Amino acid sequence: MRGTDPMANSMLHTVRIVLWTLVVVAAAGAGVLWYSTQMRPGPSTQLAAAPEGQYGAGDYQLVDHTGAPVDQTVFTGKPSMVFFGFTHCPDVCPTTLADMQHWYAELGDDADAVNGFFVSVDPERDTPEVLGEYVGWVSERITGITGEPAEVDKIIDAWGVFAEKAPLEGGGYNVNHTASVFLIDSAGQLFGTIAYQENPDAALGKIRRLIAEG
Repeated sequence: MRGTDPMANSMLHTVRIVLWTLVVVAAAGAGVLWYSTQMRPGPSTQLAAAPEGQYGAGDYQLVDHTGAPVDQTVFTGKPSMVFFGFTHCPDVCPTTLADMQHWYAELGDDADAVNGFFVSVDPERDTPEVLGEYVGWVSERITGITGEPAEVDKIIDAWGVFAEKAPLEGGGYNVNHTASVFLIDSAGQLFGTIAYQENPDAALGKIRRLIAEG
C-alpha cells in the first residue's frame, strides 16, 4: 500500500529518478543559454599547449568515489571519457552525465571498452560520498574523482581545464568550468573532445573511433 514503511526506500528511489529526469529535461532547454553566458573558453582553445605523451600527466594524488587512491595512471590502459564538473551544477553537468549514460547504452557490448570519469572541480563540497551518490544515480560505469583542493588544482592545471568559482546572489557559489568531454586513448594521449550538447550521432562516432583506434 502507498506510504507504508516497507515501501519507503523504494518510493524514495523512484522520486530521485523522477527528479533526476526532470533536471535533465530542463537542462536541455536551459543549458545552451547558461553555457554561452557563463562558460569561458574550453579545451579547443587550449589544446595547442597540451603536453606531448600522456595528456594531463603530472604528480597529483586524488581519490575516487569509493575512497581508493587515484593518480594519472588511471587514465591509461583503456580509452576514457573524462568530464570535469561538480555535483551542485545546475544544468551542464547533469545533462552531460545523462549524455554519457546514453552513449554507453548505444555502445552495447562495446561499452566495456571505454572508461568514464567525472572529475570534481569543487572538492570542498564534493566528498567521495557525495560523488558516489551523484554518479551512482546515473551509471555504474562512471567513476567520480575528487581530493584535497591543492591536488584537484594540480589535475585542473595539468589538463588545461578552466574552473572558477562564481558567487551567487544571496550566498553560495557555482563553478564556471570547461564543458567539453575529453576523449583519451589507452596510452593516455588526447584523442579529441566532445562539445557540450554535440550532435549525438557525431559524439557516438567519435567514441567508436576512439575504441577502434585507442
